[in-house]
Amino acid sequence: MTDTTRPQDPDSRCGFVAIVGRPNVGKSTLMNHILGQKLSITSRKPQTTRHQVLGIKTIGPVQAVYVDTPGMHEEEPRAINRYMNKAATSALKGVDVVVFVLDQLAWTTADELVLEKLSSLKCPVILAINKVDKIEKRETLLPHLDMLSRKRDFAEMIPVSALRQTNLLPLEECVGRFLPQSVHFYPDDQITDRSERFMASEMVREKITRQLGAELPYSVAVEIEEFKHDGKTLHVSAVILVEREGQKKIIIGDKGDRLRSIGQDARIDMERMFDNKVMLRLWVKVKRGWADSERALKSLGMNDF
Repeated sequence: MTDTTRPQDPDSRCGFVAIVGRPNVGKSTLMNHILGQKLSITSRKPQTTRHQVLGIKTIGPVQAVYVDTPGMHEEEPRAINRYMNKAATSALKGVDVVVFVLDQLAWTTADELVLEKLSSLKCPVILAINKVDKIEKRETLLPHLDMLSRKRDFAEMIPVSALRQTNLLPLEECVGRFLPQSVHFYPDDQITDRSERFMASEMVREKITRQLGAELPYSVAVEIEEFKHDGKTLHVSAVILVEREGQKKIIIGDKGDRLRSIGQDARIDMERMFDNKVMLRLWVKVKRGWADSERALKSLGMNDF
């Protein structure tokens, strides 16, 4: 891939844009729809996102490097919770713009926590009020915006619907205006910094979360053991890690039905993303206490900041 940006282009802009907020406000959905491609996994379960994921969008002279982050939350009972909070807060270092995402008309102590984390930042903070399509009485939005405007001097406040793709272009244009003049950091056709192996593991984890969100706690991880191309076929082998035997039985399901369903859904997403026929093999392994162990988290690649 070749970076086609001309360093002498006075209109060339580039910078990092952190998307932050408490869990389950739609940060990953927002980034996916801005990019027009699914990079961050999503579900209705809070704290689905565990890692920083870069999504790169280049339109002409403007390259915005979006950083999707885990939801910032108040309690840190386990090592994995501490990891997610660190991943979220570390994304704020050196960014050029922050998009602070809220859920409709809500303002919670968790939102207040995020605002406090932003208090020392000198860069512009854009407030994106998400899921406005779900607000029944639109006349309640203006008083809410007025209340929010007294919380901080936001660069802009933009009501959006990530899922319905409402007002995303004005949000992108606003971000672009605040990016510094710079050559582009990445080739203009690159969309993420993450490896295909990482994307494959996240696709499997998403299907587990979506299918078993009400039955399993957060103690599920996915480790890719094989990822290789053989002609026109991509062979992927993944281990699903759980903490207890009971969780293993839930994921496998009756005669392996649930595991097959997870694999089928993940394979479809992989074939769409990698543009290859995919042979996906899954199995489940008990690894007790991994979510409480800093060492285990690092072995699973959760030390990327």
